[in-house]
Amino acid sequence: MRVGRRITRTLLNTLLPPVCAACGTEVMTEGAFCSACFQAAHRIVSPRCDRCGVPLENEGLGGTQNCCAACHAHPPVWRSARAAFVYDAWSRRLILPLKYSDHTENAAVLARHMAVAAEDLLGKATLVVPVPLYRTRLWKRRYNQAALMAQGVARLAGVPCAVDALQRVRSTKALARLSAEEREQEVAQAIRVRAGWDEQIRGQAVLLVDDVLTTGSTATVCTLALMQAGAASVDILVAARTGRVDEQNPRFVQE
Repeated sequence: MRVGRRITRTLLNTLLPPVCAACGTEVMTEGAFCSACFQAAHRIVSPRCDRCGVPLENEGLGGTQNCCAACHAHPPVWRSARAAFVYDAWSRRLILPLKYSDHTENAAVLARHMAVAAEDLLGKATLVVPVPLYRTRLWKRRYNQAALMAQGVARLAGVPCAVDALQRVRSTKALARLSAEEREQEVAQAIRVRAGWDEQIRGQAVLLVDDVLTTGSTATVCTLALMQAGAASVDILVAARTGRVDEQNPRFVQE
């Protein structure tokens, strides 16, 4: 079977040469970036805040606990967060086509980079759970981009993925143009653990997966629901993270 898959892949690459997932330029390997996109990618590496995953201007901003000033002042409800990329014009070329234009192949590309960014968290995780979509949005889109990435991450890590563990019980407005306070109000009580899943979640070290982390409103609601169901811990993993920490004004600053 492995030989057959290699032959099939070779034939497909001959007929349809692999292209860069970000810009469409032909590349040698499926899922790879071209040299220009590889250099343009703004990966989030150390120094970063261990609690929210935001990139730090320098190591001194994180202190001894690698924690930004915003998380010191208002600690998030989850344990740690990681992101593969900064959410900018470049990463949007991967995320938005996945989210809105049926480019589901981008989920596997992003999952590989997410797994690298969260290598330390994957070593602790016992269950991967995606942020859910409301049923009408799922019906229109036909897939949940967070679930596709969660399944990819789970396969790479050898960890079970509970695609249906969380349920969005009511429709919410698009959050992109809302303030942090408006986001919190919009998603309050909108997500819960699906009936019958409490037993599977109890005692688990959950890795919650989504496409983008901005203010953390949705991640907070999901984390609280998982903790109320008995999860031992919840960590966050996203494809991209907005914002940075400014030393003089330690708040999340939108890019």
